[in-house]
Amino acid sequence: MSTSGTISTTGSGATAITLTEAELDRYITHEPTRSWLTGPGLPDSGGLLTFEPLRRAGLRTLADVTDGPSRLAEELRDRLVIGELLAPAGLDTESILLDGGTGEITTAYLLDPTDPRPLAPSLETLLRFAAVTEELTGLRGRFASLAGTHGTKVATEASRRLLDLFEQGTAGDVPPYWKATALIRPLSLVAGPGTDSGLTVDLPLRLLDQEFGQGRVARFEEVDFPPTLTHEPTRRFLRETGLPEDAVLFHLDPDAPLPTLWEYFTDIRPGGFPVDDLPAHADRLIRLGHLVEDNSLVVDGTTGAILNFSEPEATLYPLNTDISTLAYTLWLLHHERTIDEHLNHELTTEAYDQLAATMLHTLAAVDPPPVTTESDWHYWTELFQDEAGGVL
Repeated sequence: MSTSGTISTTGSGATAITLTEAELDRYITHEPTRSWLTGPGLPDSGGLLTFEPLRRAGLRTLADVTDGPSRLAEELRDRLVIGELLAPAGLDTESILLDGGTGEITTAYLLDPTDPRPLAPSLETLLRFAAVTEELTGLRGRFASLAGTHGTKVATEASRRLLDLFEQGTAGDVPPYWKATALIRPLSLVAGPGTDSGLTVDLPLRLLDQEFGQGRVARFEEVDFPPTLTHEPTRRFLRETGLPEDAVLFHLDPDAPLPTLWEYFTDIRPGGFPVDDLPAHADRLIRLGHLVEDNSLVVDGTTGAILNFSEPEATLYPLNTDISTLAYTLWLLHHERTIDEHLNHELTTEAYDQLAATMLHTLAAVDPPPVTTESDWHYWTELFQDEAGGVL
């Protein structure tokens, strides 16, 4: 039988979930955890996690919320489901579990909770880690000195500070979720507001060259642009910054002028696609290259919006706001692989799904997912979580 948490209001006006000693007796013997839940309590929600399940349903064991104890190892049956990690739309939700005897915090998917993963040694540490990560997001507190600054050095310094804070609470053995948080989330600071470019973001000079290598970033000349590419910030970006010729998911053909989608399927690949199924404005959709599985990456020559044209579906989907956030996305994907290689692929082997969620959170900080008529489908969301395809 479950019990219900009490909602109380702190002096700052925030709400906290607290429990009584009697409510804890059946479930929690770890004294520091009991003191925390009857004292400061838990926040209702935050930027990274929520304890709404505890507020809504009270303390429940893993056996209570799954198919029953028969499918769980004995040491897992009494783990308490107290919250959830907040995940980007389109990803499965991972539950936060509490060991009432030791105070240890782990995570698991309720559909298959047989292999919980470490999250924090205690509730206090968990809440501290979440709080400092939100300080990073808001560039306040210990990260206030970085406000208004951008670039790779700024991201490296933010990552160092966050990782140091996590190591202090885990004796240097940082769980994969927080390691991904420290190494990936600060990368949103690489891009600054697009005050100079007229696009969504400004990228550091030669960022792509440093990441992909000299000679592997293509820049275009005026003669390469079709007349329907009238969006000047996009033209300038392609001339001065360019795009990587061969990225994780994107492949450019730099040896020919950029064709419109209409020209591509009538002149370059005649007969490769029924032209009657092309979008009505295919003459102003400029094809920059191809994505995986018969998807063309195009830019709207009038607005500068970046779109994905799916040949199998004969459908256009929003991809990125503009060419600057596309370049940032390609950089982020490549840089994540570099980081994971330095860690001997620890992130992709131990917590691929958590890494995918962290990557999507980071990308959303720079380029929020577009609102589409199919709100449950987003190209980068689908691709990032494709562990079998080895995207990350």
